[in-house]
Amino acid sequence: MQQDMASSPYIIGLRENLRGAALSSCGSLQLGDLDMEILADDNGVWGVARREGAGGLAIRMVYAPGAKVRCRKLHSEGADHRIDVKSALGRHRITLHTDGGDPHRLRVTVSLRAAEPLLIPFMPRDLVPLDAQGDPLGARGNVEAAQRGLNAGLVYFHIDEPPFGNVLYLQNLTALNAYFDATQTKPDGAVGGLWPELGYLLPTPAQSGTPPSSPLPADQEITISDAILVFHDDIPGEHHQSARQFIRMLGAAYPWLQAPAPQCHDWIWRAEKTLADLESSPKALIRHYDHLYAHPYTAVEYPDSMVQLSLLAAMRDYTKWRGRPAAIEDDFTAGLEQFFDTKLGALRRYLPDVGADKDADAVDSWYLYHPLMNLARLALGGDERARDLFLRSIDFAIKAAHHFDYCWPVQFNITNFAVILRNAPADGRGQTDVGGLYAWVMLQAFELTEEDRFLAEAKAALDACADLRFNINYQANLTAWGAAACLRLWRMTGLDCYGDQAHVFLASFFHNSVLWESEIDRASAHNVFLGVTCLQDAPYMAVYECFDSFTAFEHCLRESGEELDPAARLLMGEYCRYALDRAWFYYPDALPPGLLATSSRNGHIDPSLSFPLEDLYVDGQPAGQVGQEIYGAGAAFIFASRMFHRVEGAPFHLFCDQFLQHYACGSNGAGGSDGQISFAPSSHGDAEAHLALIRHAREPMPQISLETEEGERIGPAAMTDDRINYRLAANGRLTLRWERQAG
Repeated sequence: MQQDMASSPYIIGLRENLRGAALSSCGSLQLGDLDMEILADDNGVWGVARREGAGGLAIRMVYAPGAKVRCRKLHSEGADHRIDVKSALGRHRITLHTDGGDPHRLRVTVSLRAAEPLLIPFMPRDLVPLDAQGDPLGARGNVEAAQRGLNAGLVYFHIDEPPFGNVLYLQNLTALNAYFDATQTKPDGAVGGLWPELGYLLPTPAQSGTPPSSPLPADQEITISDAILVFHDDIPGEHHQSARQFIRMLGAAYPWLQAPAPQCHDWIWRAEKTLADLESSPKALIRHYDHLYAHPYTAVEYPDSMVQLSLLAAMRDYTKWRGRPAAIEDDFTAGLEQFFDTKLGALRRYLPDVGADKDADAVDSWYLYHPLMNLARLALGGDERARDLFLRSIDFAIKAAHHFDYCWPVQFNITNFAVILRNAPADGRGQTDVGGLYAWVMLQAFELTEEDRFLAEAKAALDACADLRFNINYQANLTAWGAAACLRLWRMTGLDCYGDQAHVFLASFFHNSVLWESEIDRASAHNVFLGVTCLQDAPYMAVYECFDSFTAFEHCLRESGEELDPAARLLMGEYCRYALDRAWFYYPDALPPGLLATSSRNGHIDPSLSFPLEDLYVDGQPAGQVGQEIYGAGAAFIFASRMFHRVEGAPFHLFCDQFLQHYACGSNGAGGSDGQISFAPSSHGDAEAHLALIRHAREPMPQISLETEEGERIGPAAMTDDRINYRLAANGRLTLRWERQAG
C-alpha cells in the first residue's frame, strides 16, 4: 500500500544529524553490495546501510535521549560483530551477524542492562528509508505487509526512489519474552509504521494520568530487540513477483529464528480415544430422520453439512489407514442425503427440521463449497453415494459462482442469492479466498468426470482473485486450499501464471502466521509457534483451520515436486511439522485446568472428551472461550493417518514429522520378517525431520540401520525399548533396514 509522507521529530532530528555530520563513526562492515556504517551521537546509535547510488536504510539500534551515550568501536570476528554502549541508562550490548549471500541477511540483537529500575514511556520505531543524499523525507516506496495483531512481527516494503530494493524486517519476538514479562506489555501490532518511520515500536505501558509501573529490573540483561533483515535489490513489478520475493525472503529469515524443537505426540492414541468418544458420548451425536449426526460443539448446535462431512472425510481416512471401519461411518454417510435440497439442487447447511432460531436459508459463502470438497474426497476414495450426491450438487455451486462473478460476499440467501452481509467489518472485503476453495472443488470435479468445463471454472475463479496481493486471506484454510488449487493447475497446464499465483496465496497465509513462541501470561503452558490466526482479524488460532490447512499443504508438497520454490516448500513443511505439536494443546486434557475458559460461547467444556477446543490465544487468554469443537475432532484422524506409517511385515510404526515421498518397500535379502523401505522427506533441505520407529505392543524391536542415498549411516538421537528417534536433514532419499534379532 502506498503510504502518505509524514514526519515526526525523530525523523527530522535524524535528517539534521545526517546533514550536519553530527553522528560520529564507530566502525563499518560489508553486507554483500551494501556498505554499513555504525554512527553514534549523545542520544543513540544507528546502523546506516547504503547501496551505491541507490539510497539506503537507517536502523536505530540504541535510543537513550539525554543519557550521554558512549559507544565503543565495532569489534568484528568474521560475520560476527559487537558494540558495547554505555550511558546513564545502563549498558546496551549490540551484536550483529551478517550474511552477504543472495539475498543479504543481517541480524541485529540489542540487550540492555539497566543501571536503575527503568520505566520506558516511549521508544520511536527503528527503521528509516533514505534517499541517495541520506534524506529520509526524500525516499519513496510502498509497504506491502505489516504485523497483524500478535502474528509475525514483520514489515515488508520496497524503496522505489531511489531504487534501493526490497526489505523484509522480522522481529524475533520469542527473544523478547523477558521484556514483555517485566513490563507487562504485549507486541500487538508492534511492527509496521507510517512511511518513512517504519519497523519496531517497542511495547510500553499505556500512558495515562496514572500509568502502570512495571519497570525493567536493574542489573539484569534483557533483550529489547532481535531484528532479522533481508535485503533484495530487485523492486517487484507485478503483485505475484512481490509475493514470490516475500516468500523467498521469509524463507531466508526463517532459519535465523532458532525455532523451538517440536514435541512428538501419540496421535494414534488420540484418534482412537476421539473415535470412542464420538461413538459413545451423548454429547457428541444426535439422531434426526433416523440417522446419526454430530453436534458442532459439545452437546449443542444443530447438525450441519460442513460438520458432518468434515468429520466423515477425516474419519474415513483414518479407518482406511488402520484397516478397520468405524461403527458410525455408514450411518454418517446415509444421513448426508437429508442435507440435499431437491428443488434447488443444492447441498444445504442445515437439515430441513432446523429450529426457528436459525435462518435456514442463510449461508456463508465458504459453507457452500467446503462440504462439497469433502464430499468429493469421499467420492475420489471410491464412495459411490458421495459421488452421486456431489455431482447432483455441483451445478448449483457453479450457478452461485457465476451470480457473484467469482467475488463472493460473506453471507447470502441460498434460495435467491440475495446478499445478507457483503463485507466483513474488519477490512471491508468479502470472502476473498473462497475463489481458491472453489477452484479446488472444480479440480476435484474434473478429476472425477474429466469434463473440461470444470477446468475452465477453476481457471476463471483464480483469475478473478489475481490482483488481491496480500489481502487475499479471509480464512486461513481457504487460503491454503487456494494455494493447492494453483499448484495443481500449474502442474496440469504448465502455465507459470498459476505457480506465481500460488505464491500470492502463500504470502497472504504466512503473513498471518505466529512466527514466535509466546510466554505471555499463561501462553507458556501451550505452544503457538507457526500457528496462523483463523481469520484475517481473529484474535485466536483455531483447530479446524489448523488441520485443514495441514491437509491442503500436504497436497501442495506432494504434487508440486522439486520445481516449487525451496522457500515455499520449507515454510509449508515447517507449518505442518509444528501443527503436529501445537494442535495437541487444543485438547482440554493437555492443558492445566486454570487455562480453560470457565464459560464458552457455544456449549461447555468437558475435559473427559477427546474433542479439541476451538480457540488458543497467543497472549495466554483462557482457551475454549468459543467452545469445544466436535467438528475439529478430525484433527487426530488426519495427523495419525498422514504421519504414522504402517510398515508391512515390520513390528513397528514409522513416524516422520515431514511428509514422505518416493516411498517403496522391499526385502533386505534376509527373508522372514526382515525387510527394508526407502523414502524421502518432502520438505526443503534447510529443514530438520524427526523420524521415529515405534514398537508394536508385545513385539520386540529388531536390529535397525538407517542410511542416506550415499551410504552414510545415521545413528539414533535417542533410544528406549519402545522407540528409536532420529533427527536428520529433511532432504535426500533414506533406506531403512531391519532384521529380527536371533533368540
